[in-house]
Amino acid sequence: MKKKYSNSAQETQNLGYEIGLLLKDEPHVVILLDGDLGSGKTTLTQGIAKGLGIDQVVNSPTFTILKKYISKDKKHTLYHLDLYRLSDVGSDFDLEEYIDGQGLVVVEWPFQVEDLLPNDYLMIRIRKTGDNQREFILECVGYPCKRAVEYV
Repeated sequence: MKKKYSNSAQETQNLGYEIGLLLKDEPHVVILLDGDLGSGKTTLTQGIAKGLGIDQVVNSPTFTILKKYISKDKKHTLYHLDLYRLSDVGSDFDLEEYIDGQGLVVVEWPFQVEDLLPNDYLMIRIRKTGDNQREFILECVGYPCKRAVEYV
C-alpha cells in the first residue's frame, strides 16, 4: 500500500500519467477507483490515458457505462467503465468481457458489481482532503500492478 497526495487537478492527472506509463506494457490490468462524486476519478483516468499514449478527450462514461480509447500507435487500449448508474448487469452488457479481457480497464464505482471483480487488480481509493487536495491510497492485489505501486 502506498499513499500519494495531489493539490490540483493537474497533479492528479500527473499521477495518472505515471500509473499509465508504468502499466502500459502489461497485457491486462484492472484498476478499481473508489471515491465520492467529484473526488477526481475521471481526472486520474485522463492522466492514465495520456500515459498510455491516448490523445483523445477522456470524459466520464456515466451515461454510456463504457468508453473505449485506443492509443495513437494502436498498441494500447483503455476501457473506462463508470458503474455509478448500473443497478443490474443485464445480458446486453457483458461486463466480464472487459474485466477478464485484454487492455487496461479502469472501473469507477466497482462495488456495484463486487461479484464480478477479478482476483488481481490495482485499487485506488481517493479521498478529498480539501477543495483541491486529494489523498490517493494505492493497493495492489496480485502481480500485474506491483510496479505501479512500487515506483509511482
